[in-house]
Amino acid sequence: MAPPTGDGGSPAPIDRPILEFLQTRLQATGQVSHAAITDASGHLELQVVFASSYYPASIDDATLTVRWYTNDDFTIHYREVHSEHTCDCRWDRHPNPHNTRDHFHPPPTAPTPGDDDSWPTDHRDVLRLVLDEIEDRIAVLWSE
Repeated sequence: MAPPTGDGGSPAPIDRPILEFLQTRLQATGQVSHAAITDASGHLELQVVFASSYYPASIDDATLTVRWYTNDDFTIHYREVHSEHTCDCRWDRHPNPHNTRDHFHPPPTAPTPGDDDSWPTDHRDVLRLVLDEIEDRIAVLWSE
């Protein structure tokens, strides 16, 4: 098996049907203004833009980028753009030299190495976990 690409990649191909499922699921929520599968970055991925009304005015933009592979590796990158800085974090499952296969790169800078962790096996459960953590983050933003 080939080594990962070093960008949260996996030696397996992207699982487009799972990206399509996640796109449909996320577009059905009021929290998402746009979700599209693209290859603009040179990688097939789901790009999600959260609705600005869901966030305090201090947040210029909030996005989620998902790559899901046929071997159930994944990288899910959340980003908030503030006027003076960004806040990033990533949930990952892929082979790498810096952490266990399942790991989290915490906010605000998503440093490498991240924190070893454990994720559910089903993509629906992973999405729920990520969205719950984003909900917690949004609650903190509104309380500031």
